[in-house]
Amino acid sequence: MLKYLTKRILRSFLTLAIIITVVFVLMRQMPIEGYFDNFDKLTEEQIQVGLRGMGLLDPMPVQIVNFFKQLLAGDLGMSRRYRANVPVADILSTKIPVSVKLGCLSILVSLAVGLPMGTFMARYKGKWFDKLGTLFIVFIQAVPAAVYFLFIQLYGSVWLKVPLLFDPSKPACWILPVFSMSLGNIAYYGMWLRRYMVDESTKDYVKLATAKGLSQNKIMVRHIFRNAFVPMIQYLPTSFLNTVIGSIYIESLYSIPGMGGLLVDVIKKHDNNMVQAIVLLYATVGVIGLLLGDILMTVIDPRISLGGKGGGR
Repeated sequence: MLKYLTKRILRSFLTLAIIITVVFVLMRQMPIEGYFDNFDKLTEEQIQVGLRGMGLLDPMPVQIVNFFKQLLAGDLGMSRRYRANVPVADILSTKIPVSVKLGCLSILVSLAVGLPMGTFMARYKGKWFDKLGTLFIVFIQAVPAAVYFLFIQLYGSVWLKVPLLFDPSKPACWILPVFSMSLGNIAYYGMWLRRYMVDESTKDYVKLATAKGLSQNKIMVRHIFRNAFVPMIQYLPTSFLNTVIGSIYIESLYSIPGMGGLLVDVIKKHDNNMVQAIVLLYATVGVIGLLLGDILMTVIDPRISLGGKGGGR
């Protein structure tokens, strides 16, 4: 386990280094206007002086090395257009807590609804609850999210008598964004848990447990659910981390001052340093999520050995 974990962490760092390098090089191909707050008012000489001061006239390998040095020191650079001459890290520090709170609430709702839904769909396969759950899953996957997000915002605000736009001081304003963010994960957890539980219900150990006289409810909860949950567990950290860093569309829709809305704003304003930092944050979250998923899978089921062949992803 320790050997595998060491290799996995090293591989994750290598993956991150490659992603960071690619993103850095791509961002350097963007128009230089994104590095100046008042580009239209600057002379050519002032532009060249500014580029030289930021190190953008150095050879690309030198720029990459300098960027990694700054990154290891916790320096993500300065915002040039979103908030002129404000450190990117300071801006992110005010945005991340909002997205984390919103994401944590939506994940709790997703788990509280999605897991029981998938369990009951498997338990009553082919019956009305299973058909109703399948209809919900198909609807969530087939209909563009923007459509039902707008309906939730418009009609939900009328029914709950809450403002259309987000107000953190009013607890009721959290309901619609959290509900909207949780729908996709509810469908995902319900669909896959049902599938895994149906597959497990045909295994020999279930037949043996039935022959011993155990009730179907005990078999479903103690055996089938536990074994069916193992292949799902590796995806939970990734879905959790991706949710807590913000939903681009939902945060923009409700004007929530989090990471999702921030990404949209900095792209519109062509703030290259901000875009670069946020993309790197998303990439880091993805890599860490995959690593945590593998580790968590072995904790839930000690029979899985990640050190053997085919043990990792």
